[in-house]
Amino acid sequence: MSHFEHGRLCELETGVHRLVAPNPGVMTGPGTNTYLLGERDITVVDPGPLMAEHVEAILRAADELGGRIARIVTTHTHKDHSPAAALLRERLSDAVELVGAAIDDDGFQDASFAPDMAPEHGIDIAIEGGQLTALHTPGHVGNHFCYLHRASGLLFTGDHVMQGSTVVIIPPAGDMGHYIESLQLMRRYPLAALAPGHGDLIREPEKEIDWLIAHRLQREAKVVDKLQHCQPADLETLVVPVYDDVDPALHPVAQFSLWAHLLKLQREGRVGEHHGRWSLL
Repeated sequence: MSHFEHGRLCELETGVHRLVAPNPGVMTGPGTNTYLLGERDITVVDPGPLMAEHVEAILRAADELGGRIARIVTTHTHKDHSPAAALLRERLSDAVELVGAAIDDDGFQDASFAPDMAPEHGIDIAIEGGQLTALHTPGHVGNHFCYLHRASGLLFTGDHVMQGSTVVIIPPAGDMGHYIESLQLMRRYPLAALAPGHGDLIREPEKEIDWLIAHRLQREAKVVDKLQHCQPADLETLVVPVYDDVDPALHPVAQFSLWAHLLKLQREGRVGEHHGRWSLL
């Protein structure tokens, strides 16, 4: 039986369980991971998409653990991570605390999101068995937080780190410079493993974070190199040589991350843009 079977409760560490939402896909892998922390006073991390089937699975999981859902914590408000919070609260009660940061809707956000508490970087949230420390990690999106489960050393990374693939950065809410800085921030904490929003636990967190930083900087260097040969160029033209190692069917999505790289280089005074065409300075 697959440990990514939708709706099946999977124990990862003492007091840490995972449910996988039934929304598999190119961007979501096996589906969005929902984590349940504790067994009596339960904290739900990333309740997932607005799917009644998944909400029912969360409620069944809480019953299976023999506890009650006391709070819901979100890493960010993309539509595959936070919308189920509203339906969960309807099924439970408004006494269930909702923690997360709101952001202006850019077409990709959960417009229903209305938190009771907005986290700040470094604050500790009291949960069963210890503390959950909020780390502000903008980059994938400006309101993104990762959460460090102090008892286990697991870092719930939302979409900042995914297992098996890199995340898309979509400006203006997404920012490549901030993304790399947030990876460097994560590197400063003692981590046992990364618990991503999609995919399995990553047991070598420092190695993964270092690889991601190097990968993004290598891609940036490739942007500069390819611009030398085809400038000025628009995103549609430039994505082909810069992402020649990626399935061309994914190039329309890759254009977002390419744009994020170019905006970072523009802020650094290394490239310029005129009427949608980019050149080295």
